[in-house]
Amino acid sequence: MRGIRELALSALVAVVGVPVAASGVAVADPGVLVYPGMEIHQANERCTLGYVDTQSRVAYTAGHCRGNGQVTDKDGRFIGTMGSFRDNTPDGATIATDHQISDWETITLAGDVMVNNILPGGRMLVTDPVVTAQPGQRVCHFGVVTGETCGSVASVNNGWFTMANGVVSQKGDSGGPVYTIAPDDRAVLVGVFNSTWGHFPVAVSWNSADQQMNEDVMHVASG
Repeated sequence: MRGIRELALSALVAVVGVPVAASGVAVADPGVLVYPGMEIHQANERCTLGYVDTQSRVAYTAGHCRGNGQVTDKDGRFIGTMGSFRDNTPDGATIATDHQISDWETITLAGDVMVNNILPGGRMLVTDPVVTAQPGQRVCHFGVVTGETCGSVASVNNGWFTMANGVVSQKGDSGGPVYTIAPDDRAVLVGVFNSTWGHFPVAVSWNSADQQMNEDVMHVASG
């Protein structure tokens, strides 16, 4: 499935405003490191990178963070281009719990950036399809504004979940990883941060987002 996804994501890459070399090939500044929890910019949007797949060289953030196609780091250095996205984040502070929320974006990384899956605090961030957000589960969120804050899952809904008891956020934290700590001290991704509704921080479920990405890839691959 990853092979198909990589081909389709490559086909979806936007090239508007991407820096190019004399040969016409998009380039990034040599030595730029892309990692989960870093600050990224798209047009006027400042957000947090949620996850980096180091094998496919695709990164993920919130769909509402999307811009005009070009993605840069906090210093304006080009790191990649927007691929696919979904974003039906509702306006307002309340939403029915059975309403499905989708809010993710893929970023196809430039060939000359360095990549890793290490959070700013030093933990490796991994995915595991059997690990999903559960009520009462201890989780942490990393955002470029608030840093790492931890609490617990309050409720699990239709593709999204709320958090409480210590998880906080501010503008700029959108797209950041939400994870639970495994016994081996790795951070296992369970969500991508969306927003705060009322008093509750909200994240979209990583497993739901991953399923939607696969559906979109299959749709593109089938023509």
